[in-house]
Amino acid sequence: MPNIDPRITEHDIYLFKEGSHYKLYYKLGAHPVTVDGVKGTYFAVWAPNARRVTVIGNFNNWNSDSNPMDLLQDGSGIWEKFIPGVEPGAAYKYHIISNYNNYQVDKSDPLAFYEETPPKTSSVVWDLDYDWKDSEWMKKRKKHNSHASPISIYEVHLGSWRRMPEENNRWLSYREMAPHLAKYVKEMGFTHVELMPIMEHPYYPSWGYQTVGYFAPTSRYGTPQDLMYLIDYLHQNDIGVLLDWVPSHFSQDGHGLVYFDGTHLYEEADRKKSYHPDWKSYIFNYGRQEVQAFLISSALFWLEYYHIDGLRVDAVASMLYLDYSRKHGEWNANKHGGRDNLEAISFIKKLNEVMYKEFPNIQMVAEESTAWPMVSRPTSAGGLGFGIKWNMGWMHDTLQYMSKDPIHRKHHHNQLTFGMCYAFTENFILPFSHDEVVHGKGSLINKMPGDEWQKFANLRALFGYMFAYPGKKLLFMGIEFAQKKEWNHEVSLDWHLLEDPKHKGLHDLVRDLLHIYKKEPALYKLDFDPLGYEWVDFHDWQNSVISFLRKGKRESDLYMIVCNFTPIPRSNYRLGVPFDGTWREVLNTDNAIYGGSGVMNPNPLEPAAQQSHGRPYSLELTLGPLSTIYIKYEGSRNRKRNAEKAEDGGNGATTGSQ
Repeated sequence: MPNIDPRITEHDIYLFKEGSHYKLYYKLGAHPVTVDGVKGTYFAVWAPNARRVTVIGNFNNWNSDSNPMDLLQDGSGIWEKFIPGVEPGAAYKYHIISNYNNYQVDKSDPLAFYEETPPKTSSVVWDLDYDWKDSEWMKKRKKHNSHASPISIYEVHLGSWRRMPEENNRWLSYREMAPHLAKYVKEMGFTHVELMPIMEHPYYPSWGYQTVGYFAPTSRYGTPQDLMYLIDYLHQNDIGVLLDWVPSHFSQDGHGLVYFDGTHLYEEADRKKSYHPDWKSYIFNYGRQEVQAFLISSALFWLEYYHIDGLRVDAVASMLYLDYSRKHGEWNANKHGGRDNLEAISFIKKLNEVMYKEFPNIQMVAEESTAWPMVSRPTSAGGLGFGIKWNMGWMHDTLQYMSKDPIHRKHHHNQLTFGMCYAFTENFILPFSHDEVVHGKGSLINKMPGDEWQKFANLRALFGYMFAYPGKKLLFMGIEFAQKKEWNHEVSLDWHLLEDPKHKGLHDLVRDLLHIYKKEPALYKLDFDPLGYEWVDFHDWQNSVISFLRKGKRESDLYMIVCNFTPIPRSNYRLGVPFDGTWREVLNTDNAIYGGSGVMNPNPLEPAAQQSHGRPYSLELTLGPLSTIYIKYEGSRNRKRNAEKAEDGGNGATTGSQ
């Protein structure tokens, strides 16, 4: 940790009151320090409506009379106490007696760096010293997180990615996970890992979305330093790390933030704004300056101390709308008579401004499921200020289309084509996340229609389509090898399925798609720019075939993608191309090595001087059943001949050994 004096100054109080103290973790919480040569811990907590606050812990037999705290006489509502002899590892809570109704409660520390493993609920004094070895990654993080770079994210729930069935089904620790996860992610070709919430949460089946410890990684998998080791290890293997972060609501568990000092301190007082009916949790008071400072401090904390490369902000839509998941009469309009949550909108903008100012090379990602405009546009232009937004519309339309029997797909062709009407209005990620394989929705493979072979062929075609479609990519763990069961957080993924050729074939296809996506600028460089996409033909609804071009900044960075979403092979299928020269089929999801039927195109493909689809040349292709094919432009014949002459000095001879 930085060598910062945790004692609170007048300047700290000024910033805190105006909501601009964005590093509260330097001052509040429990900090091991040495005062006048005496080792101990400095405690500080915000409880403005408390009559008395006492530090209780295993160092004073949890006696609420032993270590009463002092209230700062500056109107801040902050209590502080230095207790000699308290060292890292000590368990503690705050015993709070409120000014109201003689309310008494024992609370965990809102800014604790470490918590006891649930179901225990005490905070733990801890320091965050760690010797990082990821300097090379940090130097080049800007490039890895750039909009112009390939970003493919592997979403992981740490408690169920792998388990140890021979050891009573226990999960892996952060340190145990590190080499296995890094090796797998690197071999597959993902650029980033996104960890579902690892902030401390009392209820394991909430998957971390019912947060209690906004500054504490869950101790289920180890210490803070163990998590740092995992992140460090991933960085040393050129893998970025995003964290799921939940400022939209918080757990109602009594030892947490709710009703903290006998009043609605962190949450709204109005039940119509404070309680989330879907998740049975509480909603932050975004209009309160100190709460804004608390949340922004939490976000910055993970970037500063854990070297996180970005945050995926959960349930943004629930923050934006006062009537989110509420019926008529269950919400109150804002001061303008509308349904926008003005305080939350202001907070979101401030959050993103601060994050990008402090860490300009990270990404702030919004899970936002509505048509709210300019989510991923700068606040200076009127946007919310996120860097990237999940494309939930594309995901829903695409999965609905793919779930239909191919014989009916021609009547739903617009579900494939409509997405291009808004594809470049935001900086989009295409997500197949955990949300699509839980709560009775079934696994992705079982959403596909048809017999066993057709299910896998449909999913192969879908992944081929996804990796060519504009936008960054996200896959939830297990989807990449067609996990058959709906995801269950209590057990490991079914890795044994990779022994089945069908599952192994799909797995190998996803690996190859990831590596092609990383390698080819045409497939990522202009993900957020309409210049990177061009329809070849979207009118062939009768055959459920679409075709389009993906382009990079150079003319030579060019791919044509063709998707046949029926099980009928199609021969002599003519499509227009912009250039003469050599084209090559570089990937076909119907390839037998992936479990397909093996309907392929011969290489190289030479265009005919025959106009088609408004283009001067055309290719005659064979489309396999339920397939997506990638055809790469390899340059004009004249350009290739000139390049060969330049390479051998102009005499036409072949260089190198024969």
